[in-house]
Amino acid sequence: MLSVSQSRLWQTVLGEIELSVSRASYKTWFSNTCLLELDDTRALIGVPNIFTKKQMEDRYHTLIKTVLGKNEAEVERLEFKIHELAAADATKLDDSVVTLQPDTNSRAGAGGSTAAPSTRRSQTKLNDQYCFDNFIVGASNELAYAAAQAVTKHPGQKYNPLFIYGGSGLGKTHLMQAVGNELSTSKQTKSVVYVTSEQFVVEFLDYIRYKKKGFADKYRSADVLIVDDIQFIAGKERTEEEFFHTFNALHQSDKQIILSSDQPPNSIPTLEDRLRSRFSGGMIVDVQAPDFETRCAILQAKASEHDILLDQETVEYFATQIQSNIRELEGSLNQVLAFCELKAITPTIDVVRSMIGNRPTQPKRLTSNQVVERTAKYFELDLDEITGPKRNRSIVVPRQIAMYLLRSELHMSFPKVANALGRKDHTTAIHSVEKIEKNIHLDQQMNQDVKQIKDLLYA
Repeated sequence: MLSVSQSRLWQTVLGEIELSVSRASYKTWFSNTCLLELDDTRALIGVPNIFTKKQMEDRYHTLIKTVLGKNEAEVERLEFKIHELAAADATKLDDSVVTLQPDTNSRAGAGGSTAAPSTRRSQTKLNDQYCFDNFIVGASNELAYAAAQAVTKHPGQKYNPLFIYGGSGLGKTHLMQAVGNELSTSKQTKSVVYVTSEQFVVEFLDYIRYKKKGFADKYRSADVLIVDDIQFIAGKERTEEEFFHTFNALHQSDKQIILSSDQPPNSIPTLEDRLRSRFSGGMIVDVQAPDFETRCAILQAKASEHDILLDQETVEYFATQIQSNIRELEGSLNQVLAFCELKAITPTIDVVRSMIGNRPTQPKRLTSNQVVERTAKYFELDLDEITGPKRNRSIVVPRQIAMYLLRSELHMSFPKVANALGRKDHTTAIHSVEKIEKNIHLDQQMNQDVKQIKDLLYA
């Protein structure tokens, strides 16, 4: 039985580890762990599943042991055990989530139950597989996830409209429909309407040509309107005008609006200024390509849905070969699993390699000097300016971005990041990285700057 002080010790250890690894790594591998036993020779740590156990043993063993030692808990060895306490934390669900399926023979999604057709309040199709429980959160999407969660708690009030943008296959639709599925069972909302912009355009044209009734009522009477790929209404004048009036009617009644696009409102060509202004009036968040840890977590989660256990070497090979698109990642995994099921063989790294081959990857020998130099060049600064003592904003922001890139691309420790930019105190690096991590989701210009510098680094 752990003492109170030993329980607090683990929280302290986790707090220090959180400052030493990326947010995605912490959430994926550490957030659902617990300390089970501790004595002078051994620490036994509970983990939720075999994937986490393997990762702890292979990658984070030394880090945990070091941090324990710093907190006067030096041990000779660490052991990791799959434990029900950690597993319960990892799979804990919100009781209010009930997922939907448009056909009457649907089954419940993860953590949900099948709702009878008469109790469903969604007017259009929502996929019950899209829920918050199976959405893998990482550094690339954590702000969008947090904003979506906030909308479910305060629809029409917190962020209205919520505008989510990013490339194809990065999880925008999953996140939007997760909101719709959750709100469709909420007492706060009676009608959730999900529609793609193409479907909206087709219905509007039918309304004009064939005088079909009910078009305006369907959308303007919704408590929650979710429109996917809104960029496709741009340039269609009458459709834009109709959507403008629909938007106003809902917004003025404090009804929640959620939109997605492949780019932020200010970058959508031919979009009317009055729509651009309204789309920008709430919360704008982006989802980016998932980082390595998030890709690994996605693969593990998807494989486990098929009751398949992939070894860590296979997972990491997969995640290295397919980097930019979650949809492609899942599709390739499904192909491999289907092949292995047909042949009655185990999915191994050799099978994966034979099916998806070796793809061009980003160079692994990028140096800290190259990151700093190319960041300085991008902002038209001299190297001695970005590493020097000056604190003008025109220099401080590029310096902070360089620190962020050293941390995110090279996974350098904070002391080494600080040293690379001529700083003695590593807390400066921690502050800089956290500031850029936050601001790239809020500042579109900074987001573009970071993306373009990355292109320079890997050109």
